[in-house]
Amino acid sequence: MDIDSDNRLDPNFVTGFVDGEGSFIISITKNSECKSGWRIKLIFSIGLHHKDEALLELIKAFLGVGKISKQDKDSLQLRVYSIKDLEKIKNHFDLYPLITQKWADYELFKQALKIIESKEHLTPEGLRKIVGIKASLNKGLSEELTQYFPDIIPVKRPIVEAPKNIDPNWLAGFTEAEGCFLIGITSNQTYTLGVSVALYFTITQHSRDERLMNRLMDSLGCGTIQKKSQNLITCLVVTKFKDIEEKIIPFFDKHPILGEKAKDFHDFKQVAEIMKDKGHLTARGFDQIRKIKSGMNRGRE
Repeated sequence: MDIDSDNRLDPNFVTGFVDGEGSFIISITKNSECKSGWRIKLIFSIGLHHKDEALLELIKAFLGVGKISKQDKDSLQLRVYSIKDLEKIKNHFDLYPLITQKWADYELFKQALKIIESKEHLTPEGLRKIVGIKASLNKGLSEELTQYFPDIIPVKRPIVEAPKNIDPNWLAGFTEAEGCFLIGITSNQTYTLGVSVALYFTITQHSRDERLMNRLMDSLGCGTIQKKSQNLITCLVVTKFKDIEEKIIPFFDKHPILGEKAKDFHDFKQVAEIMKDKGHLTARGFDQIRKIKSGMNRGRE
């Protein structure tokens, strides 16, 4: 998407987006050149499809640090790994806190950053502290690290409390990362055309953040919570046309998303206008909706 270079990101939008797409990584690899025999690197990263390069550049400019590189033919990654630059990352998230389970990853990441800044990681005790932190971060220790550090006790993972109030710009950023605007077309012989059309707005997250998802539902004032994948996934789903028309669309008109997903939202609004005038019940209107749907989400070139 072409994004105006003068566009200024809201800090809460950036935090919301990182809550969805960001990662705080502790890399520990064997290296004979290091005094401890291990090389430790802290990395903050955001990975996106190459179609969202403009958005990634905008986030990089906002943070003022990092380098964007190509990961594969379809994806790009913004990475920040120098200690000096990671301090800038820390300053942002201390002022505009993460609110998903990623906050716990960030707090652990900060503990490791403090150890490295004090050079304690160069000692056997400091190295073991960082291994213990990594054991509670993301997916934990690799099989190799578990073999080398079999008696490491993972540090206690911070407990994340869902906030009472959700910043609307955070929600816009989080939707940019984790939300979907969908058009559903299903066979239904009770309709003249033999099909029914429905709009769906969804936000998907791991079930660990179920309490937060309920807060999002309260913030938007609509939707239901559904469980998927053996209750591992929690989805906020809005399907009532009145809620779509009176709550979802006005919310994102006021607090816009900026990347490729903005195109899906535009198409979503077009279909809502057709449906508002009952156009989806006519052959002409339905054909128009079908064409719009075919070019949305993964169908967009």
